[in-house]
This record gives sequence, structure tokens and C-alpha cells, in this order.
Amino acid sequence: MSKPFKFKQFTVNQEQCAMKIGTDGVLLGAWASVEKQPFATLDIGAGTGILSLMLAQRCDAEVIDALEIDELAYEQCVENFEGSSWSDRLFCYHADLAEFTEEIEDQYDLIICNPPFYSEDYKTESEQRDLARFQDAMPFEHLVASVSKLLIEDGTFCTIIPFKEEAKFIALASAVNLKTNKITRVRGTNTSEIKRSLITMSFRESDIIINELVIENARHDYTEDYINLTKDFYLKM
Repeated sequence: MSKPFKFKQFTVNQEQCAMKIGTDGVLLGAWASVEKQPFATLDIGAGTGILSLMLAQRCDAEVIDALEIDELAYEQCVENFEGSSWSDRLFCYHADLAEFTEEIEDQYDLIICNPPFYSEDYKTESEQRDLARFQDAMPFEHLVASVSKLLIEDGTFCTIIPFKEEAKFIALASAVNLKTNKITRVRGTNTSEIKRSLITMSFRESDIIINELVIENARHDYTEDYINLTKDFYLKM
């Protein structure tokens, strides 16, 4: 039984979700820019709903939608939304991305996604966990094509992917007119290799801002950058 994960302003129950709360989700939820004061946001592949809850805490968006295909994760997401102080702004759809993209009339100012990305060919015993972790459940091509239809002309898309997939992802996105505006590459420590890329995209051409974020100086000794990014959320920061 996995315990609820308590943040400063909300609690996330996760026992029904294959993908538990992890650093990637918290990084993306804290890093995604809300400077443009989005009115409507969408989290694709919501899992526990953590990204939408973080956005609800960080901005005044009136529409905070989430999309989750797995039934158990969907139920859990709804429960987490209902248990939060922002339940009137949060809504989760139980749907597949392709059908949602075709049927929905609305578009969004900010789309956020922590996609499944274990593209290796092994599978675990748990089909639910595999669905949450394997790219074949939501290939990058499918993701960027949907984003390009669901994003308003002046909107922003933020995601986190393995660094080794960065060039491929940027190429796929550019084929549907999504331009890369900012990349933050994430390392566990100063000496470890880059593991993740946080990416901001839009339909706007701009110089690409590229920087790095290091999480720890040593085990459990977090860097100032990481603390500043996550301190509004983690209880112990």
C-alpha cells in the first residue's frame, strides 16, 4: 500500500496509479512557465493529477483539465482533485488522447505532459505499469500531433523527456510547427550525466534558451537551484 504523498498545499493519493510521484513530475510542474497567466491548461496523461494540482497552486487558470486513459489512475486523479482546495477549477477526462483531440472543441493556453518513456522492449508483469511507462501507449509523434491541434496560436507546451530522446523529440515537434523556445537539462549531481530535458515549445520562433539544473551536491544535499524550484511544494524544502 503506498502512502499518500503530502505536499505543502495538497495531498496526492497514489495507491491505484502505476506511476508514483517522482522527481520528473515535480520538476515539470514547478518549472513550466505560467508567466503568461494561462486561462485554460491541459495535462496529458495525468496519472495522480500532480501536474494539474501544481498548476492550480501556481496560477489562477480557470480551466485546469487533465486527461487519463487508465481507469484506476483516472479514478485516483478525480479523488485527488476533489480532495484539493481547487476542486472547482480541476477536471479530469477519462479518454484516449486521439479521441479527445478529435472530439474536443476547446483549445488550451498551456499544455503540460510527463509522457511515458521506457521505449526499451522489456515488459514487466504489470500491464498497468507498462501502459504508464511505455512509449507505445503514447508515442511522441502522436503526442506532438495532438498538442499542435489542442494548443492556441499563442500557447505554450511544456514536457520532460529523457535527454537521449531530445533531438528526436524536437525534430518530431518541428514537423508539426512546434518550435523549441527553452531547454533545461537535468543532472542528478555535477558529475553525473544529463538524464532529462525539460522543454518549452510554442508556435513562435525564438532563440533557444538552454541551461542546466543539478539536483544534488551530494546524497540528500540539494542544490540551491533545486530548492528554489521546488520549495513551494515539498514539505521538507
